[in-house]
Amino acid sequence: MNDLKSVDTLVIGSGPGGYVAALRSAQLGMTTAVVERGRIGGVCTNIGCIPSKALIGEAHRFKQRKQWNHTVAAAASFEDAQGFKQAVVNKQAGGVQYLLKTAGVSVLEGEARLIDEHTASIQQAGAELRISFKHAILATGSRPIELAALPYGGRIMSSTEALSLSQIPSSLVVIGGGYIGVELGQMYAKFGTKVTILEGGGQVLPGFEADLVAPVVRQLNEDGVTIITDAIAVHAEQDAGGLTLRYVCQDEQRTVRAEYALVTVGRRPNTDGGLGLENVGLQTTGRGLIETDAQCRTAVPHIFAIGDITEGPALAHKASYEAKVAAEAIAGKPSIVDYRAIPLVVFSEPELASVGLTETACKEQGIPVIVGKSSFSINGRALALKEEPGFVKIIADQASGIVKGAQIVGIEASTLISELALAIEMGATVEDLAMTIHPHPTLGEVIMEAAENAVRKMRIAK
Repeated sequence: MNDLKSVDTLVIGSGPGGYVAALRSAQLGMTTAVVERGRIGGVCTNIGCIPSKALIGEAHRFKQRKQWNHTVAAAASFEDAQGFKQAVVNKQAGGVQYLLKTAGVSVLEGEARLIDEHTASIQQAGAELRISFKHAILATGSRPIELAALPYGGRIMSSTEALSLSQIPSSLVVIGGGYIGVELGQMYAKFGTKVTILEGGGQVLPGFEADLVAPVVRQLNEDGVTIITDAIAVHAEQDAGGLTLRYVCQDEQRTVRAEYALVTVGRRPNTDGGLGLENVGLQTTGRGLIETDAQCRTAVPHIFAIGDITEGPALAHKASYEAKVAAEAIAGKPSIVDYRAIPLVVFSEPELASVGLTETACKEQGIPVIVGKSSFSINGRALALKEEPGFVKIIADQASGIVKGAQIVGIEASTLISELALAIEMGATVEDLAMTIHPHPTLGEVIMEAAENAVRKMRIAK
């Protein structure tokens, strides 16, 4: 056993929550260590957000090349795409390591387990390191949910395996039409895979309003993706050439044949197993989550939890946001979480993004609102880029004009949504957005025009 080491803040997990928490803690003058059992950067950097977006970007570029040169080989392009993806992952992971090193954060490799309220054990290649801490931030993330009827292995994949295939599958059936299923299914379809998406609900991308999803569904259909809704997968039989998946749809037993199956039905928090929550008296909810207060503090006051192991959407930027709050709370600052302006983004084609309240949510809550919309089809920049599908929708309080929410479907929705998140965060009105000078010709003008339409409606209503 190595000698006991002591730090002010121990962070368990180095994903977008963990490494940001460690950086902020060090910036605030606390001695800080971060423990990682895998690769620095966690799931997001190594087997999640970053590699998936790299492959999605390469799929878009392959599709564009194919339009100009029909002889471009998908197999060679996919091999190049995987090489590019890994280069991006390595550079991003290296960047995180550099930031931690320059901030003075100690990086400890191994599996961490809480021993008591101020001590953790770290298993390191057969040896054990014990470290004491004044405060701890738990940022252990999540993993793909495994279905009992479709256990991972062979030709049944999670998103991790789907991002690492060396060759393009001839066919792929995706179980789950949420954002991961749609993103990866559409990515493979662009490379030429015959893709079938089975979604248990009434539409893919559940949680987004139907008018936003419609342009994405149209593009999926154009990419050759077959979408089957109200479909529940029940069994798969694997053989040397692929698998036969049995599912139920409209009370009928049906089958679909594919080379691989990708299961994307959600993620499970990493709070079970060896984390040692029981040793410090921490319990989890029925969904395996740790309850926290507005400063990300658990029932043990000096232990904090952030990211996918707490309530709310499993988003990297939510984890990073909570990381800063937790580190600042440890430093005695009055920081608290405010989730009104957390954007949701789907990197589909076209992209889809939402922040704040939807029109439906406002109606359910009895909030009188004005809705302003504007289309990319009349925007000069979108026309020049041949990216016409989609629109911006802004929801504002009918009396005050304060922005309550916004949704975008269209090119660069993932980037454009930040302006609308800022509007909600600062309590801006649609008139503020309408009067902000947007450069021409840019995609941002669609936001300005949607705001102008909302202002006109407000004036008419008065």
